[in-house]
Amino acid sequence: MAGYQRIGVTRDILGEGPVWDPRAQCLWWVDIRGPFVRRFDLRGQRIDTWTMPEMVGSLAVRRRGGLLLAMKSALAFWDPDSGAIDKAAAPEADRSEQRFNDGKCDPRGRFLAGTMNDTARNPHGTLYRFDGRACVALRSGITIPNSLAWSPDGTTMTFSDSWTREIGAFDYDQESGEMGARRVFARIEPPAIPDGATFDAEGYLWVALYDGWKLARFAPNGWLDRTIDLPVQRPTSCQFGGPNLDVLFVTTASQKLAPAELAAQPLAGALLAIEVGVRGLPEPGFAG
Repeated sequence: MAGYQRIGVTRDILGEGPVWDPRAQCLWWVDIRGPFVRRFDLRGQRIDTWTMPEMVGSLAVRRRGGLLLAMKSALAFWDPDSGAIDKAAAPEADRSEQRFNDGKCDPRGRFLAGTMNDTARNPHGTLYRFDGRACVALRSGITIPNSLAWSPDGTTMTFSDSWTREIGAFDYDQESGEMGARRVFARIEPPAIPDGATFDAEGYLWVALYDGWKLARFAPNGWLDRTIDLPVQRPTSCQFGGPNLDVLFVTTASQKLAPAELAAQPLAGALLAIEVGVRGLPEPGFAG
C-alpha cells in the first residue's frame, strides 16, 4: 500500500470534487451529503467548513474570485466570505428528484457538470456546459455522471456513466466546447465503479475506484498502468495539489457502510494525501 497521510480529522459522508487553488494554496472539496463545502488551507494547516442550504455535487474556483457551485437545484456563484449565493442557471429546476454530481472546468474555463436522479438508478441525467451565460445540454441518458477530465493538450476529454463501468473518451474542440463521438477508453471490473478522475502532466489518467479500494492510473491509450491500494473501500475522486502539484489528494466516502465496516475502516470519509511520483496539471478555473 502506498504511503498516505490523513489531512485533518473530518469524516465525510460522501466527500467529492477536490479542486486545488494554486493562488490561495488550498484545496476545496464537498461533502455532498453533509451538505458541506470544505477547504484545506495548506499554509495555515487548517480545514474550514461551510454548511450549505442544499447538496453540492461539485465546485470550481472562479478566476474573478469566489466559487461556482453545482448545487442540487442550480449552478450558483458563492462568496465564502459573505456567504452570498447567487443562482445562475437551473436547467432542471422542475425536477426535484434530480441533483448535480461531478463537474469540472474545461481548458477554456467553461464548467461541465452532470445531473442524476438522487434516489433511483435510472438514465435521467444530463451533461451540461455552462460559460456564465448559457447552460447547454451536451449528452443525456446518463445514470451517474463521473470521471470528467481533460488531457494535458486539452484535445481529449474523459467522462463516464459509472453505472456502465466504462470510461469514455471524446475528441474535444476547445474553441467551441463541443464533444466528438464517444469511444471506450477503459473498462472497470466489478464491484468497483469509476468515480472522479484527473490527468497528470504525463498524460495519464488517475481514477478513483469506488467500492474498489484503490486508485487506478491509465496510459493515454487506456491501458492500465498501475493501481494504488487504499485503506478505504470507497475513494471518490482525486486531484493533484501542493506548491509543486506533486501531491495527490483523495476524497473518500463513509456512506452506506455497516458499523463493523466503519470500525474496520477508520479512514473512511477522510481526506487523504499521497505522493505518487508524478506531477499534476493546474486547474484552469472558471472564467465566467
